[in-house]
Amino acid sequence: MTQYKSIVVAVDGSKEAEYAFKKSIDIAKRNPDSKLNLVNVIDTRSFAAIEAYDRSIAERAQGFSEELLNGYKKQAEEAGLTHVNTVIEYGSPKTIITKELSNVVEADLIICGATGLNAVERFLIGSVSEAIVRSSKCDVLVVRTPE
Repeated sequence: MTQYKSIVVAVDGSKEAEYAFKKSIDIAKRNPDSKLNLVNVIDTRSFAAIEAYDRSIAERAQGFSEELLNGYKKQAEEAGLTHVNTVIEYGSPKTIITKELSNVVEADLIICGATGLNAVERFLIGSVSEAIVRSSKCDVLVVRTPE
């Protein structure tokens, strides 16, 4: 059986990301000494134009990410995991997760929800999970259900 050492979980506040997070805990428990990397990518493209008028949007996005990741980290530690890392990145989730972050943390598994929060982008240019599956150099688990 494959042993995973560095697991990346992409979370964005959606229910599918919550399912992915819960499954990541089970997988990390089955892989002793693995590191669980919880990542939220703040998609700067979605608020670049608005930010010129409202500078606080970046601060609110940062605050949301910190709160989201800290909550997940606490849950993971309460479940008995000891190697939990949180990462906030800025840019396009499609490229940050597979082309940058997965290399930095030497990921051997990426876990993500089947759909996320951005329905318009998914309709126009495809989902983040689809991009991760296509471009990842490691195993990918796309989670659709809570079980």
